[in-house]
Amino acid sequence: MTTHPTLFRRTWRHLRPHLSTTVFALVLFTGVHLWQTRDVPTGPAPELSFTLLSPDGSRTATTLTQWRTRYPGQPVAIHVWAEWCPVCKAEEHNVHRLVADHPVLTIAMQSGPADTVAKLLGQRQMPWQTAVDNRGELARTLGVKAVPAFLVIDANGQLRGASVGYTSEIGMRWRLWWASAF
Repeated sequence: MTTHPTLFRRTWRHLRPHLSTTVFALVLFTGVHLWQTRDVPTGPAPELSFTLLSPDGSRTATTLTQWRTRYPGQPVAIHVWAEWCPVCKAEEHNVHRLVADHPVLTIAMQSGPADTVAKLLGQRQMPWQTAVDNRGELARTLGVKAVPAFLVIDANGQLRGASVGYTSEIGMRWRLWWASAF
């Protein structure tokens, strides 16, 4: 009969070589994440002025602060994407499901003028509130140099939980939950 200390030692002996690989992968992943988000500012969200395309087809000149006031006391997400980005296209379903439960402002970076973006949103059946960022100025103000990017602004207007590259739906929801819990 095997005793518990012996079973522990045997299990540890099998897991120990994998532990260093796991730690290395976590350190590498964290380093890449920090490098990708190095230009995203911390602290208060910057003020942005933009034309908002609504799912009903209407267009409104607004600011990020004005848009956020529609959702008092809760965090909001900003999803920066581009029409020409294949990773953004792969991520569309995640954003689509998130929009059903949370306030999300998407920013169409360098995807054309408002008419082009509105047509694209309709073709791809993306009922998103979208800011048109034809020259990439909104993205630059947010410190975003690559798409897709996902940022969270907490209820106090502080930028939190940024990610660049593909973000899973769970990752998006987790960042929003974290911003509301802490």
